[in-house]
Amino acid sequence: MFIFYFWFLFFIGIILFFAIFYAASKGYLGALPSTEDIENPAMEVGSEVYDSNGILLGKFFSENRTLVTYNQLPSTLVNALIAKEDIRFKYHSGIDARSILRAIFSLGKKGGGSTISQQLAKLLFTGPSAKNKLQRIHQKLLEWVMAIELEKRYTKEEIITMYYNKFDFLYNAKGIETAAHTYFNKKTSELNLGESAILVGMLENPSLYNPKNYPKKAKKQRNLVLFQMKKYNFLSTSRYKKELEKPIKINFKIQKKDFELLTYYGEFLKKEIQESLDQHENQTGQKLNLYSSGLKIYTSIDVRMQNYAEKSVRNHLKKLQVLFNFFQKKNKNFPFLNLSEKKTKRILISAMRRTLLYQDLKQKGLSEDLIMDKFQKPQLVKVFTWNGPKKVLMSPLDFIRYQKSIIQAGLLSIESSTGFIKAWVGGIDFNYFQYDHVAQTQRQVGSIFKPILYAAAIKKLHYTPCTRISNEKFHLGKWTPRNSNGKYGGFITLKDGLAFSVNTISARLMSQITPGPVIDLAKEMGIKSIIPKHPSIALGSADLTLYEMLGAFNTFNNYGIYVKPSILVKIEDDNGNLIKENMDLSRRQVFNEDIAYIMLKLMQGVIKYGTAKRLNQYNFVGEIAGKTGTTNENSDGWFIGMVPNLTTGIWVGWEDRYSHFESIKLGQGANMALPIWAYYMKSLYGDTNFNYNNQLFFHKPRNYQYNWDKCEGISHSQEENVISNESNKDLENKKNENPIKEKEIIDFNENLNKENNKNKDYDK
Repeated sequence: MFIFYFWFLFFIGIILFFAIFYAASKGYLGALPSTEDIENPAMEVGSEVYDSNGILLGKFFSENRTLVTYNQLPSTLVNALIAKEDIRFKYHSGIDARSILRAIFSLGKKGGGSTISQQLAKLLFTGPSAKNKLQRIHQKLLEWVMAIELEKRYTKEEIITMYYNKFDFLYNAKGIETAAHTYFNKKTSELNLGESAILVGMLENPSLYNPKNYPKKAKKQRNLVLFQMKKYNFLSTSRYKKELEKPIKINFKIQKKDFELLTYYGEFLKKEIQESLDQHENQTGQKLNLYSSGLKIYTSIDVRMQNYAEKSVRNHLKKLQVLFNFFQKKNKNFPFLNLSEKKTKRILISAMRRTLLYQDLKQKGLSEDLIMDKFQKPQLVKVFTWNGPKKVLMSPLDFIRYQKSIIQAGLLSIESSTGFIKAWVGGIDFNYFQYDHVAQTQRQVGSIFKPILYAAAIKKLHYTPCTRISNEKFHLGKWTPRNSNGKYGGFITLKDGLAFSVNTISARLMSQITPGPVIDLAKEMGIKSIIPKHPSIALGSADLTLYEMLGAFNTFNNYGIYVKPSILVKIEDDNGNLIKENMDLSRRQVFNEDIAYIMLKLMQGVIKYGTAKRLNQYNFVGEIAGKTGTTNENSDGWFIGMVPNLTTGIWVGWEDRYSHFESIKLGQGANMALPIWAYYMKSLYGDTNFNYNNQLFFHKPRNYQYNWDKCEGISHSQEENVISNESNKDLENKKNENPIKEKEIIDFNENLNKENNKNKDYDK
């Protein structure tokens, strides 16, 4: 009778087991992944971003993972995994009955019963082990089912590869390739036996057997892996003993900051990519994710040009910062000029309320008075200086004031015919200042708006560069723009009016055209920001971005065709299939070639003898067109320069408009921004890898018939009597302006090198 009941219960148990297994496989005991999910398991891989020469710029990712193939896995890594986790891996079909029975009878003391296939199923589908025993049994059943399904669809080599690619080795090291870089600064294919054993040892518990935090435990676990390899004849006894004696050696380096694309153009690029992915989904139904689909993004950025641009910005601004700090020494309200105590406090408090510290304290329930007390208490902080980061004792409120004293810049450089962006410098250091001064910062544009006005006059009124305009005082209602030296009279040609940036000429042109057509033309040239319908826009009163102004200026350099500046060249999926190539660049004809060429010739006059003539001291040869711009109180300095195949623009200023140079001699665009363009182009001209040189000329239209190079205007001997009116402020002679004396600047420059040699810290 006992034997009968034994066999009865035995067979009932087997039947029950298979019934439960069958129910689980059919999804009766819980939802199972779909066939599509099994055939395309979730393996989040970040998208790689490349420059125009195929150089990796960085990644966009939610999980820092780089996939490897089976052929990239060293044999020691494969053998270590099989020896430690699943010695019969090559012979079972997802479930190893012997391992399960061993685990049951030993109560888990001799290892678990999970195969590599089951462990992969857990990583892909079931997630972390449940704490409740019944839930864990249910989880285990699902893992068995999914392990068998995986074995049906994939080879043993593919299962091992997926397992290694999926496993999380901590410290943002998702997958074996990132783990190899993180812990050993190597590729997976370069791992030696000991390193392979360390990583395989981590599979059991990456927190407990982490070689960075627990080297002794990691060594013990490594030795266990080596023992298993010797036990199953993957290692000889002599090699095993030799490896045991070796210490744990790692070359730890977290990968996130090294590979994540943290740069000023990142947000702009992401927007362009997402537009392409949305378009692709609408056309094909395939949904791709920038952070997890393993895309390859090819951009127009040239890393060499980018480096030249960044160095040029830094080289010039470092000198400007020293000058700014020098002439601010006696300013009790540093770095603000002409600002009341009340307004200063308002600016600082407004900035304080935007900080993470303020928001954190506010969330904790602190009152404004208590928060202000904390912001006034000195603490050790790391600040930006032009000689490298420095730790200083400073209150958070003083830190805000200090940040506003640092001079900022934006530079954008685009290929004329395509609009492809080659260099984008959104600021001076992304680690300290994340705000992008290319596409985000809207500032008064000053006189660089005047070429748009002149183009409208030539297009609408059919004016020529030789058209003469009165330079008498001008009044339009309450608007009375003035020339900064107070001199008026006579007539000035458009050619000289733009070269010397004469305000009365621009004002009269605006009165004849009216703001509407000028704004319409600006919109056609790519400017999307609001431009107020007021005649003062003739002098550049509108707040616009460098990105918008450069697109507009490139319309001149592209012979009347506007092309939207773009950074994205093409996108490929993880299999190399083309998703998007050459985005719609929004090309449109704004005006004809003749008008574009006339404007280029006009702006060559700006360089040859006008407001940008100091560019000549850099000994450039060849054709250059451009325009400078300076705004109220010298708050913004602009320069956009064009050579036949490249348009480059620069804005220089401070975080706050009330920080600025007091003298226009230092604050004008020709001094603040123009030298950066000169340094940048000198670097490109000197690099034979680029086709930017003095042998290129602006293309003259085929039927061009104008001959106005010698039209009567201001002779060069009269230049001193023509005032440059770059500032859009209606200036008058200021008796109390207190300009900088030449001798002060000369004395300062003579001592500058001596002071630098003493390593004096000029960053106030």
